[in-house]
Amino acid sequence: MGEKPLDTGIPPSRETLTAEMTQTAFQRRVVTHLNPEEVLERAIAFFSARGYRAGRTGRPNQVYVIGKREGVLPRVTAEILVQPNVGRRRATLVTVSGFGPQLREHLAAFVQELRRERRTS
Repeated sequence: MGEKPLDTGIPPSRETLTAEMTQTAFQRRVVTHLNPEEVLERAIAFFSARGYRAGRTGRPNQVYVIGKREGVLPRVTAEILVQPNVGRRRATLVTVSGFGPQLREHLAAFVQELRRERRTS
């Protein structure tokens, strides 16, 4: 997984790309008591600081994350969706999903940061 493929000039096959996307897929949900706007702004800052392009999508309560080549994948993407006022305690549900060898690690770190914040507050 951590090996760099040889650059032969031939693009990888669709099956290879699909297998890599499936293998490096990441999807988690986190419940937090933070304001939804704060979660979205924090996500943009978190991923921008790590070299990814992040920003608001055209849909409300959603952030996109786009990165350059990682492994055999020509581009990696992720999305963060926030659903406010979930449950009786009116918590915020954050859904994080994406794919990519390094992006997967950063997505996991973002989820851990949100969970750590929830436990301390």
